[in-house]
Amino acid sequence: MAMAAPPVKVYGPPLSTAVSRVLACLLEKDVAFHLVPVNMAKGEHKKTDYLNIQPFGQVPAFQDETISLFESRAICRYVSEKFSNQGNRGLYGLNLVEKASIDQWVEAEAQSFNPPSSVLVFQLAFAPMMKIEQDQGAIKQNEQKLAKVLDIYETRLGETRFLAGEEFTLADLSHLPNVQYLLMRTDRGEMFTSRKNVWRWWEEVSARDSWKKVVDMQNAPPPAAT
Repeated sequence: MAMAAPPVKVYGPPLSTAVSRVLACLLEKDVAFHLVPVNMAKGEHKKTDYLNIQPFGQVPAFQDETISLFESRAICRYVSEKFSNQGNRGLYGLNLVEKASIDQWVEAEAQSFNPPSSVLVFQLAFAPMMKIEQDQGAIKQNEQKLAKVLDIYETRLGETRFLAGEEFTLADLSHLPNVQYLLMRTDRGEMFTSRKNVWRWWEEVSARDSWKKVVDMQNAPPPAAT
């Protein structure tokens, strides 16, 4: 009987949007993982051992036995392909056309949705916590950019149940982290609730067990210092 492969390793805190994206993917695919803390306040992400697996000194870093990867969307694609026969088998599509549709919406998230939504998450949720003055010009500019993206999503989601078609895929999963922050930690929720198709989509994708588990991980108290 073949021995089970060791759990993959994910480096970084669940509160990181990029780390939480990877965790949601692993949970969708029923892949065993070990979450490795990275104390960024102490500069652990800048140490040589860490930079050997994440040369940009960011999170997440990912290891699967002898393979090291970084960049959350690439990690999600790798996980979905390697473990294609377990968990949510259609997460990255079952044929070339499905994969292409998923890829275009993942790229839309990375290139069009993520930039303005990340600025808003930082300015509205994190800047006040960090005692950093908010940049009102950046907030206004990126609200306008995000609104245009959400208008496109509203039209798309009036045509299909999910972004890439009729099934939940990486295209939807990739959006979960930033939307969660904008809805739960800022006062800009109306950008989503006012668009009926976007809101219907969000209520469905955010109710998935995989994402609920990630949110639970985010809300869990930090481990006690030893």
